[in-house]
Amino acid sequence: MKPLLLAIDSGNTRVKWGLHDGRSWVKQGTVIQGKKALLEREWWDLREPSRVVISNVAGDQARADLSEVFARWKAEPQWITAVAYQCGVRNYYTHPAQLGSDRWAALIAAWGLQGQGCLVVDVGTAMTVDALSDTGEFLGGIITPGIDLMLQIPIGDIASVEPADGKFCDYPDNTADAIYSGAVQAMAGAVERMAALLAGTLGHTPDCILSGGAAQQLQPQLNINAKVMDNLVLEGLLVIARENSETLL
Repeated sequence: MKPLLLAIDSGNTRVKWGLHDGRSWVKQGTVIQGKKALLEREWWDLREPSRVVISNVAGDQARADLSEVFARWKAEPQWITAVAYQCGVRNYYTHPAQLGSDRWAALIAAWGLQGQGCLVVDVGTAMTVDALSDTGEFLGGIITPGIDLMLQIPIGDIASVEPADGKFCDYPDNTADAIYSGAVQAMAGAVERMAALLAGTLGHTPDCILSGGAAQQLQPQLNINAKVMDNLVLEGLLVIARENSETLL
C-alpha cells in the first residue's frame, strides 16, 4: 500500500486539506476554521497518513484543535515555518521565520511551477502580493485587506448599505456597486503596481499566480497575465515534504 501524505492549509477563514499518494491528490476538502467536529467527521474514514504536514496561520487554538484530531494517528505532525532557504527559494525577509507559513509554501509552489520570476498573490481574508526573482529569491511583498474586509469598512454615512449585494461595474451607478467595485479596483491596482515594479527589477513582464477564495473574482479585472492555481499552499507543502523525505512521495 502506498504511503500517504496529508497536507493541511489552516488559514484564518478555512482549513483546506489534501491527501496525496505520491502521484496525485486522492482526496481534498475544506472546512470552516474552528469547526473541529466537522473536520473530525471528514477525516473519520480517511486512510491513515504516513506523514502530516501543516501550514497554520490561524493561531494557537487552531493548532490545538488540529493536534487533537491528529492524536489518533501515529505520524508526528510537521508544522511548517519559513526558513532562509528551502526548495530552491531564498527568503529575503528581514527575519525569515516571521514570514507566514502559507506565504512561504505558496512561494515554493510557484517557484516549482514557474522556475522564473513571478508575482504570487493570495486573495483571502487578507491579500498578499509577493515577488519572486528569476533566481528564486523572495524579494518581499505587500499585505492589504481582502475583499470581505474592505467591504466591512464603514464609509461616512452609508453604513446602512449592504456592499455584499454589490457587483463589479466599470461605472457603478449605485452605492452597493460603487463600494464593491472600489474594493476590487483597489486590490487590482495593488497587484498591477507590484507587477510593474517587479517588471522593472526583472527586465521582463512577470506572470501572476493567483490563489485564494476570491482569486476568481479578481482575475478578470487584472490587466496582466494572471492564472488561478487552486490550493497553491497544499502544492507547496507537497514540495517541502518531498525535499524532506527520501522514501515518501
